[in-house]
Amino acid sequence: MLRALTVWLFAGFYTMPAVAAGCFPVAGSPAQVVPASLAAASLSDDATLRLTFLGHASFLIETAGGASAITDYNGFNRASFPPDIVTMNNAHSTHWTDNVEPGVAHVLRGWSAGGGIAEHDVVVDDLRVRNVPTSVRGRHGQEWANSNSIFVFEVEDLCVAHLGHLHHALEDYHLAELGVIDILLVPADGMWTMPHSTAAAVVDQIRPSVVVPMHYFGRGPLEDFLAALSPEWQVITSAEPSVEFSRLNLPFRTVIVLPGS
Repeated sequence: MLRALTVWLFAGFYTMPAVAAGCFPVAGSPAQVVPASLAAASLSDDATLRLTFLGHASFLIETAGGASAITDYNGFNRASFPPDIVTMNNAHSTHWTDNVEPGVAHVLRGWSAGGGIAEHDVVVDDLRVRNVPTSVRGRHGQEWANSNSIFVFEVEDLCVAHLGHLHHALEDYHLAELGVIDILLVPADGMWTMPHSTAAAVVDQIRPSVVVPMHYFGRGPLEDFLAALSPEWQVITSAEPSVEFSRLNLPFRTVIVLPGS
């Protein structure tokens, strides 16, 4: 059965339904990025969430309410404490594991072992995590439908989307299910996931306020990804692997490069 669309796409703009009412359009003015240290500590008073790059495609997301999640959890890119939720976008060895540390309450896999469609919608305190299924495509035309998921993390009035091991541009129904995304975590390797031109096209499709590159191997692929983006994007390189966001300090059309890939 087809997944019900949660958002209607019209004339290039998205209107969010009640179930995702916390995700509103992005802020309209530039702001400074506030780095945060890699530690299990309280967020600053004006922060909604903390994003920490753990390496490869794994990020730790922490909320002001104390909830936490790790994306593309693989067992070795871990935090110093077990999160409430782990997501695994597809069954690739560096993006998932069956050996999940004790203390994790929710293990969300982006595919269905039975060959169906994975469907997740989990709420822990002030963090909601849901998924949008996509496909994995091989280099010789193969396609494995619904074998990857984009995971969306909703925290108060901010929405973060992790593209996972995405291999292709998105269809309208993907964009409709995603809704308005403020912070987009994008694979930038240019080879194992999607070409840099396709990754840049996906950024244009989703139109986030902030892009954070991930899943790249060396400075060369990162530079090629940055060059593929529209020149309207400003690039900030952070010395720290963590950054805190709120609606008030959300940058506009900014790429934030975090160390650790």
